[in-house]
Amino acid sequence: MTGTNGGAKVAQTKKAGPLQGVKVIELSHIMSGPVCGMMLADMGADVIKVEKMDGDDARRFAPILSHGESASFMMLNRNKRGIALNLKTDGGCAVLRKMLASADVVTENYRKGTMEKLGLGYETLREANPGLIYCSISGYGRTGPYADKGGFDLIAQGLSGLMSVTGEPGQAPIKAGSPIADINAGILAALGISAAYAHRLRTGEGQIVDTSLLEAGFQQMYWAAANFFASGENPPKFGSANPTSTPYQAFRTQDGWINIGAANQANYERLLQVLDAPEIAGDPRFATNAGRTANREALVERLTAYLMRDTTAHWVERLDAVGMPVGPVLPISEAVSHPQIVAREMVVETVHPLDGPTRSIGLPIRFSQTPKCTGGPAPRLGEHTYEVLAEYGFDAGHVRDLVAQGAVHVLTETAEVNA
Repeated sequence: MTGTNGGAKVAQTKKAGPLQGVKVIELSHIMSGPVCGMMLADMGADVIKVEKMDGDDARRFAPILSHGESASFMMLNRNKRGIALNLKTDGGCAVLRKMLASADVVTENYRKGTMEKLGLGYETLREANPGLIYCSISGYGRTGPYADKGGFDLIAQGLSGLMSVTGEPGQAPIKAGSPIADINAGILAALGISAAYAHRLRTGEGQIVDTSLLEAGFQQMYWAAANFFASGENPPKFGSANPTSTPYQAFRTQDGWINIGAANQANYERLLQVLDAPEIAGDPRFATNAGRTANREALVERLTAYLMRDTTAHWVERLDAVGMPVGPVLPISEAVSHPQIVAREMVVETVHPLDGPTRSIGLPIRFSQTPKCTGGPAPRLGEHTYEVLAEYGFDAGHVRDLVAQGAVHVLTETAEVNA
């Protein structure tokens, strides 16, 4: 069913999905770890987000919504429960240690050694919980000369080689418009956790899952690395073009941009038929893919002259009709309402207690037997502290003592209910 603001409404019901029953403690913050946790939660896991006393730093990222919540935080922390602990206190560490003793998974993206300093390193935790899957998402991984360094998406995109092939020829280095290393690290972490969980089902044995922003960026270099390994030369920037096939890139039209994938001879000939461009078809420079690639600039100039005669929508319709790979280059405002995005329920709506209906990006995976679960909004800071701690044997009085000690934070409304 579709919400009033264009998102597929999701019922806030009991967890479902293939990971139903899996307990995940999320100690990670900002982006990579929360992406991982959101994906696990959407697949049915019970993800408990453990924040510091003033909250995940992403809570302060712009834009801030009308009731003080961050749109960025709301996007990545949907469908989780949230508590706030002060891990600099004995009480806060004791609470977390008790939670981890029965958890299936813990995720963290601190610098190497931080968890060990808190007495919460993997070797210590596995003594109480041998089946624990401990997922570490760091800047550079837990081994190697950079293991102790902190990591950031921008730095990882540069170090991985990704920025060297992004952008137009001759331009300064450009990072991808989306924080691709952060996001992909979260996806890799979720994949690794799922594999480790399958291993645990067979053996009962937990383990460390270790991935990083650098590896998440470097993984994106499959084609560029293949070209380098084959030629020994650094691949140049091609903008939206493809180094191996031409024309396969974005073109300007009368009112915008269009992506055309004429990567083989048959599609190239279909393109020229639709454009009614016999003089291009008869030019020997463009007769083969090798010739078109060698003379890309001249070919793009001629094709653009034709495409500029009409609108993006016109050309999409004409090229689509003959089976050409084609599509518009959309701004996010149009992408979120595209019929295919809507049909796949990739924009979901949850209802936040303060900000009401809010939209976010849904799980990009479908299961035939186990539905996805995208039922709840991001938690307010300390919203579920009482609820979660009660599940671990802490009564309301004990929680109030922990609050007085500065060991935990609870949301004001829940504090009043449990006073």
